[in-house]
Amino acid sequence: MRFLPELEGVRALAALAVVITHVSFQTATGWAWAERLDYGVAVFFVLSGFLLWRRRHAHTAGQYLLSRVARLAPLYVVCVVAVLALLPDASALTLPQVITNLTGAQLYIADGLVPGLTQLWSLCVEFAFYAVLPLLAWGLDRFSARLRVVLLAVAGVLSLFWGFLPFVAGYESGDVNTQIWPPAYFSWFAVGMLAAEAEAARVRLRAGRIVRPVCWVVAVGCVWLASREWFGPQGLVHPEPGEFARRIAVGAVCGACIVVPVALAPRESWLASEWMRALGRWSYGVFMWHVAVLAIAFPLLGVSAFSGSVWDFVVVLAFTVVVSCVLSAATYVLVEVPGRDLIRSLAFTRGRIAVPRSLPRLASDSASASGSGSPASAAGSTDSAS
Repeated sequence: MRFLPELEGVRALAALAVVITHVSFQTATGWAWAERLDYGVAVFFVLSGFLLWRRRHAHTAGQYLLSRVARLAPLYVVCVVAVLALLPDASALTLPQVITNLTGAQLYIADGLVPGLTQLWSLCVEFAFYAVLPLLAWGLDRFSARLRVVLLAVAGVLSLFWGFLPFVAGYESGDVNTQIWPPAYFSWFAVGMLAAEAEAARVRLRAGRIVRPVCWVVAVGCVWLASREWFGPQGLVHPEPGEFARRIAVGAVCGACIVVPVALAPRESWLASEWMRALGRWSYGVFMWHVAVLAIAFPLLGVSAFSGSVWDFVVVLAFTVVVSCVLSAATYVLVEVPGRDLIRSLAFTRGRIAVPRSLPRLASDSASASGSGSPASAAGSTDSAS
């Protein structure tokens, strides 16, 4: 199964979109379209669904889960500890807040999203998807490819109604925000999983040079549509169930339009350039660091938060992007790669990479004959950034 270098560039663009939406909010530009650049999260979820589902035959469940821990845990722990130790706002945190942020469970308590780490809600969703993916593979691979596609599509559509469940719709300020729990976003992962099924069926977009720009125009239209006041509330206002469902549905379309044409009609383009691939490798770090960097940008630059100044937006954005990229590049070399290699070597040394015979493989060995990508390609292309 071939590595798709353009997807690294897509990850870089998604990370930049998320940074822009956070900077725009904290400088109060008033640009509604910038708020909906948080659809970069949808792009990351679609990417995760596609990349992990296409490689589900490659490893045992234990090997797969080890690869996820080795890929994500080192930088996650280092970043969370650093932010909690260094940011002044972290001094007043409770023990449950600290523990849940260290373990990626912050969505499941009230006030779990803390200063400098609020973006980790999306990683919490990703972690849940990683955990259930072996079970999904074990269950769905019992069916034909056609039925798998139907089941995934139905599950994706049904997930849009998560917000209507009584214990979700009854949210009040101060409660645990169950509206953004992992099931709410399954449609975004399902889009990627369906794309992986299409790839396995050798579906190709024949007119890729035409389809791709058309799809990207549609994606821009999705951002514009979701940014309209009549479409749903902006900012931190809690949406009604119908408003939330619309936002998620349009996000699924947006993510599909960005990822699917690249995944099913790959070619050489600027997305696969050395710079874009490097930024894609660093995108996990950019995601992890940029909110903390943004928190220190205002006092360091002498800029007032929520000033409404376009110039302030430009200055703060430039600072946040540059510093986040530098931090990400450094921690990629000093933390991510050594940490990943250390965890894997310890697992091999102690014989813990194998799982008990009672646990299934993600799929049969015969199914895996269709091919699997290199460990490096999978490790480098499945993180979240939001």
